[in-house]
Amino acid sequence: MHTLLLVLDLFGTVVFALSGALVAVRRGLDLFGVLVLSFAASSAGGITRDLLIGATPPAAIEDWRYLGVSLLAGLLTFYRYSAIERMRNPMQLSDAAGLALFAVAGAQKALAYDLPPGMAALLGMLTGIGGGMLRDVLVSDIPAVLRAELYAVAALAGAGVVVVGDMLHMPPTATTLTGAGLCFGLRFMAIRYGWRLPVARPPDADRHG
Repeated sequence: MHTLLLVLDLFGTVVFALSGALVAVRRGLDLFGVLVLSFAASSAGGITRDLLIGATPPAAIEDWRYLGVSLLAGLLTFYRYSAIERMRNPMQLSDAAGLALFAVAGAQKALAYDLPPGMAALLGMLTGIGGGMLRDVLVSDIPAVLRAELYAVAALAGAGVVVVGDMLHMPPTATTLTGAGLCFGLRFMAIRYGWRLPVARPPDADRHG
């Protein structure tokens, strides 16, 4: 389980670092800004998770590999942005992959620290959305979790699969992969087809609509 969590965390770190770096390059930040946003996007969720469950110091700070892969992803994006941008929806896809990997890894780590099932699912969701929230705040955007199609809901669904699988004593690797696939699938379909929760309509819109 320790190895599985480490692999998921590092893969999630890479893809979220790419999403943070892509946003930074699009906003015209310099190299330092790209690297800062890359690390912030890739580490905020995991650091928050570890602090909440008492796993201190957080893995993203204690283990040099987290910083190393996030900086590598930032440098790759900074110097090869055109090649990455030619991919189809690179930022959205990397963000969706990071969301899925961190959601299931967060839930698994919460269960490993004996959190109740409901709290483990919520902590998995928080792990998934934390990096994207900080990334968006740093570039003065409304966080995607508050406006995007099935963002937090997709993370909660993926984390929920992990928690239910643990309650049913199913193999953790299978439930983790299933949960990650469900989360990524929901987020991808939401991006492709615009699936989203109901949006609030201000009173003025009702009067003029």
